[in-house]
Amino acid sequence: MVEPTHTTSVLIVGSGSAGLCAAVWLARLGIPFTILERRDGPLEVGQADGVQTRTVEIFDSFGLAEDMLREAYHVLEIAFWSGEGQGGINRQRYAADLEEGVSHQPHVILNQARVNALMLGDVRRSLGGGGRDGIEYGLEVTGVVVEEGGVRVEAVKGGEKRVYRADYVLGCDGAHSVVRKSLGYRMVGDSSDAVWGVMDIYPRTGFPDIRKKVVIHAASGNILVIPREGDAMVRFYIELPRGTRVADVTLEDLHERARLAFCPYRIEFAETAWWSAYAIGQRHADFFHKEYRVFLTGDACHTHSPKAGQGMNVSLQDGYNIGWKLAMVLKGLAAPKLLETYVLEREKTAVELIEFDRHFTQLFNSKYRQENGITAEHFAEQFVKAGRYTAGQAVKYGESAITVAGPRDGEIAKAITVGMRFPSAMVVRFCDAKAIQLVKGLPGNGQWFVVVFAGDLAKKEVVEKLEEASKTLGSIANDITPVDYDPDSIIDRVLVLSGDRKMVEQDQIPEFFTPVTGKWKMKCLIKTFVDDESYNSGHGHAYKAYGIDPEHGAVVVVRPDHYVAKITTLKDVGSLRNFFGGFLKASR
Repeated sequence: MVEPTHTTSVLIVGSGSAGLCAAVWLARLGIPFTILERRDGPLEVGQADGVQTRTVEIFDSFGLAEDMLREAYHVLEIAFWSGEGQGGINRQRYAADLEEGVSHQPHVILNQARVNALMLGDVRRSLGGGGRDGIEYGLEVTGVVVEEGGVRVEAVKGGEKRVYRADYVLGCDGAHSVVRKSLGYRMVGDSSDAVWGVMDIYPRTGFPDIRKKVVIHAASGNILVIPREGDAMVRFYIELPRGTRVADVTLEDLHERARLAFCPYRIEFAETAWWSAYAIGQRHADFFHKEYRVFLTGDACHTHSPKAGQGMNVSLQDGYNIGWKLAMVLKGLAAPKLLETYVLEREKTAVELIEFDRHFTQLFNSKYRQENGITAEHFAEQFVKAGRYTAGQAVKYGESAITVAGPRDGEIAKAITVGMRFPSAMVVRFCDAKAIQLVKGLPGNGQWFVVVFAGDLAKKEVVEKLEEASKTLGSIANDITPVDYDPDSIIDRVLVLSGDRKMVEQDQIPEFFTPVTGKWKMKCLIKTFVDDESYNSGHGHAYKAYGIDPEHGAVVVVRPDHYVAKITTLKDVGSLRNFFGGFLKASR
């Protein structure tokens, strides 16, 4: 028997979106990891391209959104076209791509290879540069076995057998996952008889909406048009006739179907950069973990159609969910049962996604619409309504040790929901008068956030209530934070005031919100914000946006992945001791 020759804390099989997003967390939080990738190098051209608003928010929390937003195509408007008979298609209506208030970030289009490169760059920076990224290329994983106290993984590179041993393994190796097959798990679900083609093209056409997201219902079939980054390339998803076999589809078939659907507009194909055909199916793994040592992510545990733009996004969000949890457990800060919430949360999300995708796909099926009397107008209405889900903002995690709803949540903060992502609103940073989105004060560095909406410090009762709450919160954070850690590294704190910030002095802010921290052990002044008028960006009306009464205030606990964990009042912050004690280890 060959003894293990390579050891690491976390072994990630596959360097796709899920694996890289988990690696971003692990690298930032100092957890040793190794990624095994069967390709010879990084992904050069990916097929996924839609980036949800939720995914943009995630990149923003990592400080990576700026490059993404600069390079990407921004999807702002949808045009719905329909036509029957010889007259061809005509525009039915325009609609906003996102309903107002869904997110402060846009829906964008950017090639998956570039999305991955942004994460890979962050991993390299966290590992200290020098080209190190934790990835070993050209390895084919052949088997995964859970053993006592860890996992054994066998792989082959250039005919040479290698053995790895890790505390935990993430199976991020796609729809044909070797990790899943090694565990004996199956994909359950079904396929439909609907076949679609997809191609990235450089079109010459007089069609007026070629640089907008477009849905076309033509007599010859349906087309979904997605402009790509770079102002020239466009992606077409093309419905093919019933009875079409994927193996029989040719590029000329796709070109001809597109020409028919665009009539009376002419379209020529200056170049086709890539094309494929696929049968629509929705499946998920029958199990998402093995003894909470091996976890499946992304396409390894859920597959669906590409038209709703969920694949890369949901996979990446799987990695976003598991990465910080593994880090907290391996650093000895949290109990291993924290990892059970990955399965609880992401398996439910995958099942809900597949149900949504099944319904969403049917809306695009000509036969289904005809049989159910779905008009072009009704389709447009349903498409717009689905926008919150396709934006990634409809995910709601169920009750668990880290997600605890209370009977009064709706009274305390009407527009914040436990289990859903923490929404953002514009506020003014107290120390420098900068207008800023509140979530910018919640960076993705692995800590929990206690966001305190205290009200107006011009009122004596507010000052007294905040002082008392701050003492309790300080005691809770102190008990959980190891002696050699900065005071805000496990439980960070954010204060949001109301009223006129010019009437408040810095020494009125409780010390809990100005901890001495960082390399230079300086008092941190950037954790206090005011719901007030800015000089150049108007008023965010944050308290109103969150549904919080300034007279009573609120306390919102936000997880490292920006999902809301708990809502309480300033008078009841003592309850957070039991909450955090349910999964974090007391250090003092």
